[in-house]
Amino acid sequence: MASRVNTSLTLIPNQKCKRTNHQSSYFFNTPDLDPQLLSTLGNFKVLPLEIFHIILRYLSVKDIGMLSMVSKTVSQHIINYISTSSGSRRLLIQNFHNLDLSGTEDTHLREHYRALGLLFKRCTLLLPTKDRLKYIHKILSEVSCFKFSGCSAPLQCLGLPCYGIFLQTLTAGWDELECHRVYNFLCELTNLSRKMQTVVCNKAGSARKLELRIRLFCRNVLLDHWTQRSDSAFWLTRILKPWPMVNQARLLYIIFGPTSPQDVVPREWLLENNARLLILSGNNICFTFMASKAVNGRAIELARLIVFLALVCEKELYCMDWTVRMMQKVCKVFSTAAERKSFLQSVANAFACVTMEMLQPIMSGERDDDDRGFLNLFHLLHAQANFHKEVLYLSMSTSSS
Repeated sequence: MASRVNTSLTLIPNQKCKRTNHQSSYFFNTPDLDPQLLSTLGNFKVLPLEIFHIILRYLSVKDIGMLSMVSKTVSQHIINYISTSSGSRRLLIQNFHNLDLSGTEDTHLREHYRALGLLFKRCTLLLPTKDRLKYIHKILSEVSCFKFSGCSAPLQCLGLPCYGIFLQTLTAGWDELECHRVYNFLCELTNLSRKMQTVVCNKAGSARKLELRIRLFCRNVLLDHWTQRSDSAFWLTRILKPWPMVNQARLLYIIFGPTSPQDVVPREWLLENNARLLILSGNNICFTFMASKAVNGRAIELARLIVFLALVCEKELYCMDWTVRMMQKVCKVFSTAAERKSFLQSVANAFACVTMEMLQPIMSGERDDDDRGFLNLFHLLHAQANFHKEVLYLSMSTSSS
């Protein structure tokens, strides 16, 4: 019995020696591998590459990110793992549609891509920005829902929000020059500038699907995930800076404007909202906008805008004198006395038309639960009275002087 034991013991070393003579995927004990690199693998140097990959499957994405910081060699092996089919299947979760209504899967998916962004940030730390972006694009290009027009149902898809969370985590803490390179890289990748040119240089609504794609990409990928205003302002500045002011306004409207419940495409603002925005924008912008309408022969639109400027001033307790003086300043833009007289007549007609528009649903019995329509009419009548009072004051003071 002792002889059997001795025999079996002598066989084990022979078997081990025999295995080392085979070509395998071990990343240790190979004559062409730098001993210094082996030392940076720590305890992992005794494992075959396959076993190392199996270990990675049991680690969370967050833990893999921490592990990638151990050494350059370990980081390189993790990069290689990410590039494998099994690694990409495990890390690039693509369940962006048909999520449960409770929001649990939604939250889990977002947090997964936040952790994945941190993993890529750490394992590509030593690469130049250009190389980092190329490598990351190579990996993420497998996910169609991350592409500008890659998803056929973008309104029901979490792909772009997850891509945005990934990008925000990746670039957090990068300096402005690096982030500018990121934006340029994305523009080149998606042909974003050309797409923007198509929508801002054509009639509003002529490319509704493209407007929607631009809105979703800019909001979900570049703007919505930042907690600091300065970060959001940086990316928004990158979007707007190449364009003249009129196109900047159009892009802002496409990206942030109110949307239609039918297709979530930006729709026209209520004139009251336009008036409120103009007042908050300050005298210079407000006058420039209104003067542009006067010069371009849009006196009727301008007259209705005057009515809603008066309405907002009444609601917000601003000085009605401001609206009257703004109208007086705009009147000077018209080149002839006849045009000025026609414009003032349009303002008077606009007050009457808007009053009838607000009165009609009330007369037909269409009452809101909160009586919003009735309150709007109440404010409009007071606005009209105060507006004409200020006009009379201005007229009397001018004639007396």
